[in-house]
Amino acid sequence: MKHLTEYRDAARVREVLDDIRRITTRPWRLMEVCGGQTHSIIRHGIDQLLPDGVEMIHGPGCPVCVTPQELIDQAIAIASSPGTILVSFGDMLRVPGSAKDLFQVKAEGGDVRVVYSPLECLKIAQENPDRQVVFFGVGFETTAPANAMAVFQAHRLGLDNFSLLVSHVRVPPALDVLLGAPEVNVQAFLLAGHVCAVMGYWEYEPLVARYRVPMVVTGFEPLDLVHGIRLAIRQLEQGRAEVENAYGRVVVAREGNRPAQQIIETVFEGCDRNWRGIGLIAASGWRLRPGYAAYDAARRFAVDGITTQESPLCHAGDVLKGVLKPNECPAFGTLCTPRKPLGAPMVSSEGACAAYYNFGRFEASQLPLR
Repeated sequence: MKHLTEYRDAARVREVLDDIRRITTRPWRLMEVCGGQTHSIIRHGIDQLLPDGVEMIHGPGCPVCVTPQELIDQAIAIASSPGTILVSFGDMLRVPGSAKDLFQVKAEGGDVRVVYSPLECLKIAQENPDRQVVFFGVGFETTAPANAMAVFQAHRLGLDNFSLLVSHVRVPPALDVLLGAPEVNVQAFLLAGHVCAVMGYWEYEPLVARYRVPMVVTGFEPLDLVHGIRLAIRQLEQGRAEVENAYGRVVVAREGNRPAQQIIETVFEGCDRNWRGIGLIAASGWRLRPGYAAYDAARRFAVDGITTQESPLCHAGDVLKGVLKPNECPAFGTLCTPRKPLGAPMVSSEGACAAYYNFGRFEASQLPLR
């Protein structure tokens, strides 16, 4: 299959790994930003094939994982409301709130549905004019255009029984916070290729200039990943710091996809956003503009005042910042499993904890609870 089998070719991957070993002269710590990249790295054992001293650190690029618990509780409160249909992507149903998850709401009789596109929600709203249909809109820049289009179309069609519970976050402000945190020791980044396909990679250039850290736009298949790692290490070894595009077959323009950006700018505006386990990051999120505020589910259902306290046993914040590996969390694989998760990284398909659990990385450091 074109653009699949050739990017999983073991011989070609081995050639790139040999080149990485040839150019590497010292230890380096690289962070892959996207949870999809993390799962590919762990599934294929890429981190174990790198030269000694080259370490892959797992970043905060899992949208489900960084959704704060109060948003989960807001979604649960909405889904529990009579006459409401709550619609979401499948990952969100297993993420624990403070007392239950959306699967439990569904088991208790709530109408909770899974879709593959937010535009499907408009059809559900048209078919159920006497019920409120709420889409739990979670994601990074990748999913923002489709969510914005759903709101735009609902407004155009006059669907007043549709609304959006917004939990959109942006990557560049989060990397800015990580680079400024003394406990985070990362020397280069693999950027998420699909985010850059939408937004371009020009937003990362000021970060590279300020922190002198290489950033490489990278894909998700094994050959993509080792190629991105090679370019990042080559920059480090040569003392360079640039934004490089190693995913040219998808990310074709530095400026990104302007039509997608325009629909985002039409419907959303920037705001501060709370990240699960990390805290409030300035200008790191989107919310609906005043002209579309009528479609804000948090306001419509008056749930925006819900606040919660994270479990002290869950170290998701340290995992998302790359301070801890998942198997260094004292709760990993014991108090926290995919069947009984303490935090979202253990249940999301892009969560680092789920990757470590599902692919057998159980060697845990005996770290004290903190």
